[in-house]
Formats: sequence, structure tokens, C-alpha cells
Amino acid sequence: MSQERTDVATLKGNPLTLVGPGLKPGDAAPDFTVRKGLADVQGSTYNGKVRIITSVPSLDTPVCDQETRRFNEEAAGLGDVAVLCISMDLPFAQGRFCEVAGIDKVETLSDYKDASFGTAYGVLIKEHRLDHRAVFVVGADDQIKYVEYVPEMTDPPNYDAALEAARALL
Repeated sequence: MSQERTDVATLKGNPLTLVGPGLKPGDAAPDFTVRKGLADVQGSTYNGKVRIITSVPSLDTPVCDQETRRFNEEAAGLGDVAVLCISMDLPFAQGRFCEVAGIDKVETLSDYKDASFGTAYGVLIKEHRLDHRAVFVVGADDQIKYVEYVPEMTDPPNYDAALEAARALL
């Protein structure tokens, strides 16, 4: 049975139940399986690379759209950092979003099939079967260096803190 946490996040002030562990800096980055198009992609594909992993509820919402665009802009100056955005959106919807929004430096991945990422990283929202807004920075040693579970789902993450954590690993 997966761990459930009710003291981490809200949606418009109402508590949410997050399924999975509350990860922290120093933890090993859990593996997961998501989809890119019709293909499975393992989180371990990125082992040995510095990466910023963002999870968002849906790219079709204003804050998620803004967040993905911001990380796409910032990715250009990060060098060899993998920037991943994971949501429950279908891979085809993610592809259309990226095309329209000009997203070319952030890799969008879909957690819709098994919620593997959501449960491994403790962001799966039990009430809505969406992934909660969070940011993880993982070092080339595959250890988590920075974690932000955004307290209020409608708020953006702390971009500067996440980017500073990633830059410190380069």
C-alpha cells in the first residue's frame, strides 16, 4: 500500500492527498516509467545527467503553461541539463502544446498510463489522479539535490531556487 500524505498541498485552500513518499535532498532518485508518444521511457534513461524534473497537473492550465515556458527559456542557459516536464496529459496533447508554445528544450513526458512517476515521487493527487506541482533537481550522481512540493497547486514553483540548485551542479 502506498503512503498517503495530507499535510503537503492544497488546491484553492482545500487539502489534497498525495500518494507516495515525501522525497528530500539526499534521497536516491527513484526510477519510473512514463510515455513519450507510444513508447515507454524509463527515468533511468537520464541517469548520470543533471536534471530538473517538474511535475504539473496539466499543460492546459495557465500556471502549468507559464511554468513550462519559463523552464524552456531557462534551459537554453543551463548547458547539459535534462529538463523534464511530467504530467498526466496524453502524449499527443503534450506534443501539440509544445508545437504551439515553441517548447523545444523541455522534454514533456506523460504519466497517464500507470502514474509510475506520481507514486514514485509522491506527487500523485488521490482525489484527481493528476500529478501535483513539484520540482526536483537531481545530480549526475542520481541523488536528489533539491525538492519543492509547491504548497498551493495554483501557485508557480520557486524558479530561482530550482535553477540555482541545478547551476550549482554544473
